[in-house]
Amino acid sequence: MGILKRKLTSFQIILIGFAGVILLGAFLLTLPISSKTHEWTSFIDALFTSTSAVCVTGLIVFDTATHWTIFGQIVILLLIQIGGMGVVTIAVSLAVISGKKIGLFSRETMKNAISAPNVSGIVRLTGFIIKGIFLIELIGALVMMPVFCIDYGAEGIWLSIFHSVSAFCNAGFDIMGTKSGEFTSITRYSAQPVINIAIMLLIIIGGIGFLVWEDICKHKWRIREYRTQSKVVLIVTAALIVLPAIYFFFFEFGDLPIGERILASLFQSVTPRTAGFNTVNLTAISDTGLYLMIILMLIGGSPGSTAGGMKTTTIAVLFSSAFSVFRKKDNAELMKRRIDDETVKTASAIFIMYITLFLLGGMAISAIENLPITSCLYETASAVGTVGLTLGITPTLGIASKLILILSMFFGRVGGMTLIYAAFGANKKQVAKLPTDTIAVG
Repeated sequence: MGILKRKLTSFQIILIGFAGVILLGAFLLTLPISSKTHEWTSFIDALFTSTSAVCVTGLIVFDTATHWTIFGQIVILLLIQIGGMGVVTIAVSLAVISGKKIGLFSRETMKNAISAPNVSGIVRLTGFIIKGIFLIELIGALVMMPVFCIDYGAEGIWLSIFHSVSAFCNAGFDIMGTKSGEFTSITRYSAQPVINIAIMLLIIIGGIGFLVWEDICKHKWRIREYRTQSKVVLIVTAALIVLPAIYFFFFEFGDLPIGERILASLFQSVTPRTAGFNTVNLTAISDTGLYLMIILMLIGGSPGSTAGGMKTTTIAVLFSSAFSVFRKKDNAELMKRRIDDETVKTASAIFIMYITLFLLGGMAISAIENLPITSCLYETASAVGTVGLTLGITPTLGIASKLILILSMFFGRVGGMTLIYAAFGANKKQVAKLPTDTIAVG
């Protein structure tokens, strides 16, 4: 193990950890015990489902309730939990529980896995994260349990647990298929406030990031004492919930009763941020609404959270950089703090990688499957943003298109910079510099 650690970087460990769990999950899902037909599931479909679960995406080729047995559903739920918490987080937690000493390399890997600022206090933070995750998921399940148990009896307990974990981990998997039809998500509860509010809160709490949790628990309402990152995350998250909800309320759901209209507008504003549940028929939404959802899917959640996407902080840094250019300032600024150039360059690189993968993936699927480009871009944005919302084309796709979505989901969950650093290294510094020159832009 010591030799392995010296040869592999922390980013490579993260990459290998996720890939290993995905392959193990795919193997378990191929087994006859996992499917209700008691037949072997094709490896490509099992791999797609396992990748979607570990990468907390929610795109599916089979309806989770009608195709998978209880064993298969438990495997999927465990994969979601591992993917949401992070492979490294779980490994470090098990090491702590077993009494093993956590070395500097493990601490550095954990820091990179949850986007922590430094290794100081990382083991304590890991314990805080684990306790917080299970407490919030338990509360979420208990809140939804009375509603589900009234409707489905004792089975409501399993429904509550599954949907609480899936919502908190921003996975979007549901097991409502046997109750209200295949691929229906939670549309049956579109007017039910308890289920709507519980799932929305679980999505938001899971998506704001573990460091924001720590600030909230430590400083309570003393927001001035929060980290700059936490302030940015909370402000951007609030804006990305409220503004789209206003659009959905006035332009998309005018035929619904006022109470259901408010719930639907808020829910469709929250869920594209990597969650993947839906309470309305997505194919009935206008093209403008669909493209708004695509933007929300690509932005995603926040660093060090259960969510994917480019992240709220990336968008905030890019906008602050643009404003600094408009105002002819030397540096980007956020919350009365100067943002270093390295952060701005990293944000730009992440933006370019996500947009490129999103566009190329969507165009490739459209060309391969001869499908409308809007549907394919929506599906690709859902994959790379680890969302799981779909216009219904995923189950019909061929092997090549499924592989494109599998790679997109993996990229979206692990993160573009993690992949780059794993491949090329993160600490190479340029010593010699080339002569500068000026190029006209804009």
